[in-house]
Amino acid sequence: MTATVEPTPATMRASVMTGVGALQIEDRPVPEPGAHQVLVEVAAVGVCGSDVHYYRHGRIGDFVVEQPMILGHELSGRIAAVGAGVDPARVGQRVAVEPQHPCRRCPQCRAGRYNLCPHIEFYATPPIDGAFCRYVLTDDDMAHPVPDSMSDDAAALLEPLSVAIATMRKAHVAPGTSILIAGAGPIGVICAQTARAFGAARIVVTDLVASRREKALQFGATEVLDPTAVDVAAIEPVDAFVDATGVPAAVVSGIKAVGPAGHVVLVGMGADEYALPVSHIANQEITVTGVFRYTDTWPAAIHLVSSGAVDLDGMVTGRYDLEHVGEALDSDSDPASLKSIVEPR
Repeated sequence: MTATVEPTPATMRASVMTGVGALQIEDRPVPEPGAHQVLVEVAAVGVCGSDVHYYRHGRIGDFVVEQPMILGHELSGRIAAVGAGVDPARVGQRVAVEPQHPCRRCPQCRAGRYNLCPHIEFYATPPIDGAFCRYVLTDDDMAHPVPDSMSDDAAALLEPLSVAIATMRKAHVAPGTSILIAGAGPIGVICAQTARAFGAARIVVTDLVASRREKALQFGATEVLDPTAVDVAAIEPVDAFVDATGVPAAVVSGIKAVGPAGHVVLVGMGADEYALPVSHIANQEITVTGVFRYTDTWPAAIHLVSSGAVDLDGMVTGRYDLEHVGEALDSDSDPASLKSIVEPR
């Protein structure tokens, strides 16, 4: 049995990816929440690079789109109905959705690394549908309440902010440290803001595009570099390097810029394999790791935005409805675009 404010419709509209570069609007059944689930009426969905990659290429590594799928995993909304095991008072609550459903029983889940659960179901990762639609289901504890002072857009963008928080934790960014970030796209800019919020004193951002370098300065960078004009590997050594490009040359030069006992975090999607400067890594005892989503980051993300330490609203550069999801996915071709929002009303 579920509790509702008002009856939910039987069907909803959804933007469905039917093939590489192909989308269509379909009517889909509105799902019913299970005992410990909530039904969220979606308010805003951010467009992520992974959505774009699936749309253009039909796959990311081993994740292949083999059947029609709804994209979108950065979302916020309002709880429209709850399952029998959820407090009915949650109906009507504004929430940001953590878009993953771990099994909660495997060794990785029990160790607190539920992002590495081999059985995880993640929005908009084949074959799981995402949020470019009117309603979605999520586990009740993955629907995080947000304050009324936070916009729907910002609540949706807590998801990429969570990636940045997980990155800064792995990069050991602390007050007074220095960090180099390759790429001034959405994740690079959010990482710059988050590094500042974590107390980094020197935040260097590289990008090929001048307008994006200027954006990075507006959102936390203390200096920006054109990697075609400057030897990034020869800059004053930094404590941490974050790659948000996936470009092998950027990764190699960034690692070489890291000083003794520093940390490297690979975030960007690029080639599956490439050569690394192993002698520098070994001789300087540099730790190299990746980031695969996040665990327990939403409370920190909500605090950073609510306190004003991170500005997510200022990163929104375009809004689209369900009929124009294709345009939203292609908006990254404009260097002035940072984050596009789909409003599935």
